[in-house]
Amino acid sequence: MKKITNDIFYIGVNDHNVDLFEGQYDVPNGMAYNSYAIVDEKIAVMDTVDINFGSQWLDNLREVLGDRSPDYLVVQHMEPDHSACIDQFIKEFPDVTVVGNAKTFAMISAFFPELIIANKLTVKEGDSLNLGSHMLTFVTAPMVHWPEVMVTYDSTDKVLFSADGFGKFGALDVEEDWACEARRYYFGIVGKYGVQVQNLLKKASALDIQTICPLHGPILIENLGYYLNLYNIWSSYGVESEGVFIAYTSVYGNTKKAAELLKDKLLELGCPKVAIADLAREDMAESVEDGFRYGKIVLASPTYNGELFPFMSQYIDWLVERNYQNRTIGIIENGSWASTVAKCIKAKFEKSKNIKWTDTVVSIKSAVKPENIAQITALAEELMK
Repeated sequence: MKKITNDIFYIGVNDHNVDLFEGQYDVPNGMAYNSYAIVDEKIAVMDTVDINFGSQWLDNLREVLGDRSPDYLVVQHMEPDHSACIDQFIKEFPDVTVVGNAKTFAMISAFFPELIIANKLTVKEGDSLNLGSHMLTFVTAPMVHWPEVMVTYDSTDKVLFSADGFGKFGALDVEEDWACEARRYYFGIVGKYGVQVQNLLKKASALDIQTICPLHGPILIENLGYYLNLYNIWSSYGVESEGVFIAYTSVYGNTKKAAELLKDKLLELGCPKVAIADLAREDMAESVEDGFRYGKIVLASPTYNGELFPFMSQYIDWLVERNYQNRTIGIIENGSWASTVAKCIKAKFEKSKNIKWTDTVVSIKSAVKPENIAQITALAEELMK
């Protein structure tokens, strides 16, 4: 049991059994499914947890409540890692009032077609719920990152219950840097919805927030400006770090050699940071994270069956799906008889906004030759302007 304020308690769980979050994201340090209890004249529970941790979560709740029963279950987000135990909760506390918006209850019916909820409270933007000394106000956050999402503001303790906003990968019993795994989480899961996150940030700016309680990751209390600033950069598709990210694929090592030569040349010219990734061997979500972190990227690929090498094609699809924009892109292409790399890469970004292409394209025919080294030098110099 963790006390956040005098009346707000953490009742979430840590998951060290999960290998892939949402079936695709590597989570070596596990995952936290957060839930909270506000204990006042009336008691409100904020969301549930993953289906595998229902018993542990209810034990955590009972430890906080003693012989009392909750009055409200506030459902901010219906993704199953937060809603899977709604039916179990209602069986335990059949008189509870479930609080959600109209889309919430439609999704509850879809996930739990046989569940009967005796008491419902349907709320909309700006509605409030009085618990006694605590007043909760509901703020809709559609498509951050599901249509029913809402966040909840407690004006008494100045706490924002932020749903999946400000979440990160990793269980809470593991110490690690917040920004790295929060960035990977954001761009992997929420990154497509930058406009919607910006709308929510504007709403949040009108609130006096001293604590942020997300549904994943640690409770944020100090230096809130740091987290809010990063979310503003990420959701506006701004540049977080000065430098260049080089993402490459290589069959026999020639394209890799060119990518590494570019890295060395950039560092020689004084580039503040050069990150490089082999897309076939490194976590794709990490590479997506770096693709958004830096303002300039270089994509290096051999031609494969007349198209891009599969990992490069997948990588660009992940970027474009997440509304990749406002970046400078350089290309290193390799083809033994008919390279299509530059053409294929540019075609994939046709609908992306504010993409600037470097004038220099490094065109390799099989192996890196002196003329390619000259092209690599020219590309590095152009990226440093």
